[in-house]
Amino acid sequence: QVQLVESGGGLVQAGESLRISCAASGRAFITYTMGWFRQAPGKEREFVACITSSGTTTYYADSVKGRFTISRDNTKNILYLQMMNLKSEDTAVYYCATSTTDRTSARIGTYFNWGQGTQVTVSS
Repeated sequence: QVQLVESGGGLVQAGESLRISCAASGRAFITYTMGWFRQAPGKEREFVACITSSGTTTYYADSVKGRFTISRDNTKNILYLQMMNLKSEDTAVYYCATSTTDRTSARIGTYFNWGQGTQVTVSS
């Protein structure tokens, strides 16, 4: 089973950028679509972005399209989320997760094996 550890969260000003990472253990990382989700206080966990195992296909939530970029380095077993032009509504705990398939999906039920999350706070 792939173990996931997120890092890189922090406090930034609105309009700034931040890159968060998800380090995975095990060779199985390279066989899965990986996704980023986020959960704000009092709200349900929501899809942010995902990327197929080869890195060739990505899919984004409308709320982050054009501002966030998901990528992966299969040689290092790391998943990234580059976030630009951050807004206060991006404040949340960000989680990475592995998918049960190698296709893009925004359905939370498609994902398992969640990390512990990293807090991103955007002040306006």
